[in-house]
Amino acid sequence: MLAIVQRDEAAFSLLYDRYVTLVYSTCLRVLADPQLAQDATQEVFVRLWRKPEAFVASRGRFLSWLMSVARNRAVDELRARQRRQRRESPGADEVLAAVPDAAAADPLGAAHLAEERGRVRAALANLPPEQRDALELAYFGGLTQQEIALRLDEPLGTVKTRIRLAMQKLRRLLAESEGA
Repeated sequence: MLAIVQRDEAAFSLLYDRYVTLVYSTCLRVLADPQLAQDATQEVFVRLWRKPEAFVASRGRFLSWLMSVARNRAVDELRARQRRQRRESPGADEVLAAVPDAAAADPLGAAHLAEERGRVRAALANLPPEQRDALELAYFGGLTQQEIALRLDEPLGTVKTRIRLAMQKLRRLLAESEGA
């Protein structure tokens, strides 16, 4: 990132090659539309090139920050699209089936991503179902907490608490699995 701040195109190219598949699959999982996911992915990397100083290393890991940027960009696009047309996004299995094979382009990066995905899936599986459902609707469904409360027919405070508890537990589980 320091090299990118100095406008090193080779460093940016390396970073792009390493993370484009992960950013794309994150956007695709939220948007459920390959073209919109490609556009959102491009916007994430254009923003990164234009404002590399937005990443502050003291606030956390680069990968976590990049995934937050990707998710937020995809959710913004999803909300804009939902305002234009109200339709349901497909299930996780359909979205995962549409993700391109990363191993062909970067086997080492694909192995790292597969390991990360496995850790996240295992951590999600250890969440109580109510927390996992609320978290998935927020993160992968792009719904607001109010929309989740309406969909689940639960009080808004309950939804907020479930998401907060799920994030805390997920953070702890991922930290434990990283140390293992």
